[in-house]
Amino acid sequence: MLASMNIALVAANGCRGLGTSLALQRTLARTRANFSATACGNYFAARRSLSSKSSAFPCESSVTDVAVTQSTTTFAENGYPQYHRLLPCPSFSGPPRVEHLVVLEGGPVMEYISKSLDLPPLYVADLIHFGAVYYALVCPQPPPTATPEQIRLFKKFTQPSFLKGRKSIKGKTVREAQKTFRITRIDEFVEVGTYLRIHVHPKRFPRCYEIDWKSRIIAVTESYVVLDKPAGTSVGGTTDNIEESCATFATRALGLTSPLWTTHQIDNCTEGCVILARTKEYCSVFHRKIREKKVKKLYLALAAAPVPIGIITHYMRPINIAPRLVSEDCIDGYNLCQLEVLECREVAWPDADIEAKYCIEECGWPSKTKAYECKINLLTGRTHQIRAQLANCGAPLVGDSMYMPAAVAEMANPGLNPFGKCKKEYASEEDKESAVTEWISRHGKEPAMAIGLQAYEISWDSMEHIYNAGTPWWKQEQL
Repeated sequence: MLASMNIALVAANGCRGLGTSLALQRTLARTRANFSATACGNYFAARRSLSSKSSAFPCESSVTDVAVTQSTTTFAENGYPQYHRLLPCPSFSGPPRVEHLVVLEGGPVMEYISKSLDLPPLYVADLIHFGAVYYALVCPQPPPTATPEQIRLFKKFTQPSFLKGRKSIKGKTVREAQKTFRITRIDEFVEVGTYLRIHVHPKRFPRCYEIDWKSRIIAVTESYVVLDKPAGTSVGGTTDNIEESCATFATRALGLTSPLWTTHQIDNCTEGCVILARTKEYCSVFHRKIREKKVKKLYLALAAAPVPIGIITHYMRPINIAPRLVSEDCIDGYNLCQLEVLECREVAWPDADIEAKYCIEECGWPSKTKAYECKINLLTGRTHQIRAQLANCGAPLVGDSMYMPAAVAEMANPGLNPFGKCKKEYASEEDKESAVTEWISRHGKEPAMAIGLQAYEISWDSMEHIYNAGTPWWKQEQL
């Protein structure tokens, strides 16, 4: 499907090749990663001689040939695809694959990973460039699913007699040495005992390559850039992909020599105003404004049912798992969620052509003649807050495959949602937690591109600075 593509052609189309300086490697490369959130894949897949079952991934590669050929995907015997390069970007992300290695022989990190996982060196270089490779000086604690051999390796490389001989961890506690950081250079030396985590299939954002980024710039000042973020993109990148982000592409579109900094987030499927700082100092300044509640955000939400005017209050379960669960009851330890619905007016449901253009998913809503455009003042800023709160009110957002099917299921069978309006009484907390787990497992599909949500206005310092996004996607047919 993908034709032959020369590396020089990749660079000419705005996608940096391997020869390009890593000076624009996102400042997020210094961000620590959460190991526990991605503790999947093979934990200690060391050299092939140690664990051939978990780490031998046959593939075809050519390190010397400048022209990198990518054809229709073929698969090796173990079920993984043949690897070539990360660019050009595929139209979909592959299934998650995370590998965990313990370095048994010191050397350049790209070479070690390439040999250990049988991946082409250029592919590994791309992974490093995307920010998909992490290291820790000392191996983190293995998960409960670790094999006896993996436990043995962990004990071997964390025993005091071994750690005393490593100058790199001198003055650090074991816990400090187990913190993970991104690898930023393909020639970075890794010593024996170093832990590596490789996200072999990064989450991809093909929408980044379809956007006229200059046309999405709302304002440029000495301190910040205001971007009208397109739906289907990430503001600052993901754990395994900091290359395909709004911050990176906006930096290039403006021809800036220093990367832009992420000051706040909106969901990948949400469009609208985002502030990107031009310096680390202003990034801190804007963070402080957010903490001091000097930043006001207004949203347009396209709901499937009418929403009452006024303040809506819920309490969100403090667990970082989607879909987020909210309750009208004040539960100890749950996070307060408040939004104010300023307006709610009936509008036409987006037509089929617009839905197709923005990959709006069929989520089972029974009637598609009317929708309701709501103007919302976000009073607290929780992840998925507007989406979760409106869905709990029986008015999920158009196209929200993560929350609308759950709302439809609750409408058909009241009481299914453990935190819904018709929630059941449970005999014990264990029974309730089991119901919560089952509810989450049934829902939570991430939208393909867009949902009915736009951050249409952002202001701060008592409206001294105020910016508005363009026309939301669901009104495009009216232009």
